[in-house]
Formats: sequence, C-alpha cells, structure tokens
Amino acid sequence: MARRSVSTWWTPISSKTKLRVGRLLKAHGLKGAIKLELYTDSPKERFVPGAVLELQVPETSPWFGKTVTVAELRWYNQSPVIFLEGVADRTAAETLIKAILIVDAEVSALPAEPDAWYDHQLVGLRVLRDGVLVGKVIRVDHLPAQDLLVVDTDAGEIMVPFIKRFVPVVDIEKGEVQVTPPGGLFETLENDDKPGAEQGIPAAIEGLSEVVDEA
Repeated sequence: MARRSVSTWWTPISSKTKLRVGRLLKAHGLKGAIKLELYTDSPKERFVPGAVLELQVPETSPWFGKTVTVAELRWYNQSPVIFLEGVADRTAAETLIKAILIVDAEVSALPAEPDAWYDHQLVGLRVLRDGVLVGKVIRVDHLPAQDLLVVDTDAGEIMVPFIKRFVPVVDIEKGEVQVTPPGGLFETLENDDKPGAEQGIPAAIEGLSEVVDEA
C-alpha cells in the first residue's frame, strides 16, 4: 500500500471494482517462476492456488485478453515468487514480464483504512492551493517511490507527490483535496517561457526522495 493511497485500477462495472494486486518483475530460475511486486497487503489471500487473475498487458502481448491461474506463491529471501499454471519454463515466464495482475472485488467488501483511498475516489476531485482552485485530479500514477496525483490545470498537467506533507487534506464528501506542493512545482508551468524552464516538472519532483522517506 502506498503512503496515502492504494494501488488500484478501477473501472465502473456494476458494484465491483478491479484491483491491481501485483506486477510480474522477472523470471526466477528455469521452471517458470516469476518474481512478484506486491500491490496488496494480503498476498496469502489474493494468490492462493487456483485464484484466477486478469492481466493488464499491451494489445501486442500474446497474453492480451487472457487470464492466469495461480499454482503457488513462494518466498525467497523474503521476496515473493509466483508460479502460474501452464507457465512451465523460463521462456514462458519471460512473456509475462511487466504484466499487471488484477482481481475483481466487491466495493462493499473493500477495507476502510485511514489515509488510504482508491483511485476512483480521487479522480475528479477539485484541487485547492491556499484556498484557490488550481485544477482537478485526472489520474493517479503509481511509481516505485510514491504515488503521484496528476492535476489538470489551465497551464497543463502537474504531478503532485501523494504524501501527507504535500496533500494534507483529502475530503471526499466535499469533492476536493488541498495541496501544499514543494516550491517550484506549480510555478514551473506559469514560467515555462523563462530560461531554464525546460527542466519542467521532472526537475521539481527530482530530489524529493529524502522528503518522501521522512513523510
């Protein structure tokens, strides 16, 4: 689970939501095992033998539109490794690398946790800075270091690290979030004609690792 959000991919289908529960990283050994990056706090429940997982892969992938079935989840040096039915060797495993694993879950069954929201709850919220409307959340990007709120503004898209220091208030009922972004993040777009502005948003976000670790 991320600092202030959960890694979730959502689509409005009935009373269910689709949750991203993991990502396949790289082949492990010669017998089809694949190292797994967890997007869930309940791996033993999500990856039980027989569990069927949907795949989020490019349309060019041979796995596009298919599902996989869990054969076994093991732990090596405290890192999860998954075996899937029908994936019997390293060559087959490598065709699944970078695939996102997805499960269906009832909305009513989703856990309520403090400082945690699903993506569909955040998308569309108004974004206020010092009480002034600056844009709205259009998506949540999940990166290894932290999640980012992508904010649509009059000047373009801005990525705000989704940590408590920079997003102190999330009010779903009011339909808004309050941001206190690091210096230069919003100003970058406002001054994009000035010398040095080509560094843009990445430069504003770069170097935040120490701040994020402390949040």
